[in-house]
Amino acid sequence: RSPGCAGAWPRPPSSNALHLLGSAPWAPTVSWWWIALGWLLCVSPPGRIAIAAGGARLLLRALKPGTYPRGGGVHLRLWTAERLAELSGATGLSGSWLTHYARALGVRIGSDVDLHALPPVTGMLKLGKGSAVEPEVDLSGHWLDGDRLRIGRIRIGAGATVGARSTLFPGARIGKRAEIAPGSGVTGAVPAGRRWAGVPAAKSGKAAQHRPEDRPPRTRRWAVVYGLTALGLTLLPALALLPALAVLALFVRGTRDAGTALLHALAAVPVATVAGMVCYALLILAGVRALGIGLRAGDHPVHGRIAWQAWATERLMDMARVHLFPLYASLFTPVWLRALGMKVGRGVEASTVLALPSMTTVGDGAFLADDTMVASYELGGGRLRIAESRVGKMAFLGNSGMAAGGSSVPKRGLVGVLSAAPKGAKAGSSWLGMPPMRLPRAAEEGDQSRTYRPARRLKWARGAVELCRIVPVMGGAALAVLVLAAFAVVAARWGFPAAVAGGGVLLCAGGVVACAVAVVAKWLLVGRFKAAERPLWSSFVWRTELADTFVEVLAVPWLAGALSGTPLMNWWLRGLGARIGRGAWCETYWLPEADLVRIGAGASVNRGCVVQTHLFHDRIMRMDEVVLEEGATLGPHGIVLPGATVGACATVGPASLVMRGESLPAGTRWLGNPIAAWQPEKERDMRKTEDTAK
Repeated sequence: RSPGCAGAWPRPPSSNALHLLGSAPWAPTVSWWWIALGWLLCVSPPGRIAIAAGGARLLLRALKPGTYPRGGGVHLRLWTAERLAELSGATGLSGSWLTHYARALGVRIGSDVDLHALPPVTGMLKLGKGSAVEPEVDLSGHWLDGDRLRIGRIRIGAGATVGARSTLFPGARIGKRAEIAPGSGVTGAVPAGRRWAGVPAAKSGKAAQHRPEDRPPRTRRWAVVYGLTALGLTLLPALALLPALAVLALFVRGTRDAGTALLHALAAVPVATVAGMVCYALLILAGVRALGIGLRAGDHPVHGRIAWQAWATERLMDMARVHLFPLYASLFTPVWLRALGMKVGRGVEASTVLALPSMTTVGDGAFLADDTMVASYELGGGRLRIAESRVGKMAFLGNSGMAAGGSSVPKRGLVGVLSAAPKGAKAGSSWLGMPPMRLPRAAEEGDQSRTYRPARRLKWARGAVELCRIVPVMGGAALAVLVLAAFAVVAARWGFPAAVAGGGVLLCAGGVVACAVAVVAKWLLVGRFKAAERPLWSSFVWRTELADTFVEVLAVPWLAGALSGTPLMNWWLRGLGARIGRGAWCETYWLPEADLVRIGAGASVNRGCVVQTHLFHDRIMRMDEVVLEEGATLGPHGIVLPGATVGACATVGPASLVMRGESLPAGTRWLGNPIAAWQPEKERDMRKTEDTAK
């Protein structure tokens, strides 16, 4: 309707963005005051904290450490609190906002604490004065062990440091000035002043000594800088949308009714999608390059310019691999990484790597698999340490592998899945586990024309397939246009209150469509996965990456990411080809080749797990089946490699790695990276620690 018609929509004092950009007088509008209020409550960091922490406090009041039934009332309340934190956006907080969020949850935090990981929604965490927690540390303090939910408090003593990607079990206690190496799993108590490493963590020497008098001063000014930077980072996706909205407005300008405008908007989606992605990439590129000026190796005060630059750079790199996912694991990835300032050789294959570009060198022919971490910063004693790291020529860094600053993956060497690169490793050596141990291995020679030296025609063919990765991004944009159109129709007929009330239903409907499209794309592009070997330079591998893009950028953001642990997740995974029994609890969608996964009835797959049905060393994709039998458990952040079987009611503890082809007997318990028998006396010690923490 137009304003001149009878019954036209009322115009509020301020017009909306469509009126500003597109001059579409028929469109319903809402006051900018309501938009500002919505932003304050649902987008701004204080609003996210209020929703997530307030909801968690209400849901988990009177919760105590202990053991509870899987699927019981406590489990349901805990699951709801964690989903609320995710949906509110609180899990995307960083900088000083993380500390505010932790305190709002009830976490006890001393002065001068550096918290760079998400706090537990239970609030069962104590951080001593001057302690430091590096990125991606799991502080949740709970996990499903068979049909039991284990919850415990975690205590990190004054001056202690917990390394990146470590997992602290329920009841873990880190002593004063202790140091936990990156990637470790702490099951119990760590003595003061000691360094522990590995899964399960064990003593590996003395911790680095940080004397209190040597601790650099902290200022309110830098706390504000970190907070404002974190706020600015949350606005980057919105800024990248402006060119896309301008394109949409250009296409719908002059339309006289909603139906015509919808058709024009859908026609604009391809151009708008490209405009938005290019703008976002340019923002990331400009930010990373600007922050790299003056960045140098060394120990720097956390409240200082260089530390702030390193922290902000890593946040931008993390955002890029999420919002620019189609660029990764492609021919364009080395070009992108070079543009960001990384030294990248010829013939490099890189997936979703998280790195400080100016501190990273990747040699010719190297391979960086999914979710690798290179040259990440380290914390301790109020300082942030950065150092250069190198991945040598023809080297391989496996999924979730780490090469810390000062270490390197040797030339023609291999660092396996969920493993760390050692310092001083010799050329051609292979390493596995936490802490890394030498692995005897002979490289397998495949057809070089399909692995390292492809013909030009194969490069063109791969590039053509990879260009299609923009299609699921466009699909997400088209779906957003349709949902907004439906929202506008509801608002026009029944008013904005009705549209807001029904918005959840519209979003869920869009999510169902997104998940269905991802399922259809998988079957059309790949069909049914079978145990086989395929070289990197084959259309099968490229098509699997394209199908995975539909999952990551379409299904997961719209709905699948919020379904963890629900029957709906199981139904969707079954649609992708996985065989999942009744009553299985699955908190992950990382089943790369779903047809090769069998999860038995009543099995439990915890958060952050990867059922890894393929390996890619020597640039050959080797696929095999993974089986978790009835009642089996895979603990948080666990990985099971191809060909492995976890027997009925067997348990693999958190942060553990089940090796390729292993078969674990029914009813047994395993822990470690790589796994070993979970010794009863050590388990009793862990239970005792949990009880002491109550």
